[in-house]
Amino acid sequence: MRPPEATRRVLVIDDDEVFRSRLCRALAQRSWDVRAAPNGEEAVAAVRQLAPDLALVDLRMPGMDGLRVVEGLRAASNSMKIIVLTGYGSIPTTIEAIKHGADYYLSKPADADQILAAYQKLHAPDAAAVLPAPSSTPTLARVEWEHLQRVMTDCGGNISQAARMLGIHRRSLQRKLLKYPPRS
Repeated sequence: MRPPEATRRVLVIDDDEVFRSRLCRALAQRSWDVRAAPNGEEAVAAVRQLAPDLALVDLRMPGMDGLRVVEGLRAASNSMKIIVLTGYGSIPTTIEAIKHGADYYLSKPADADQILAAYQKLHAPDAAAVLPAPSSTPTLARVEWEHLQRVMTDCGGNISQAARMLGIHRRSLQRKLLKYPPRS
């Protein structure tokens, strides 16, 4: 175990390159030694060398999904904290992630401050069996924004295809995607 004044290490595992790079940059600005992996296979292979204090795992990735990644990370290190991040959050997926070895679960888009607050909660004296507090019902605007993001992901970023699937005009979809995510 490293002394408390040593730099803390975090491994960010996410297939979304833009989200991964932004999150890595934000954590590095907060004095974390940040490493990234675009998929589960690379993350599980790298965790023994890196010995991170924290792993941030996207739940939905091509190839090895987030639950399998959590299992692999937990098998490699029992002391590392694992936080699952997903845009497809629900109570059943939260329970599955915890069962597979995750320590905490956050819905995307989670920023670096939210992630570090969750990490701090995991180190609190009463951190046994920490689960995220139940959130209030999301607004209709938030649900719509999350649905648009899921459809865009499913369509591989193809706006025309996503607009056809949603039954709206391509330009309407583009305008909606340019907006910032509404607060819950």
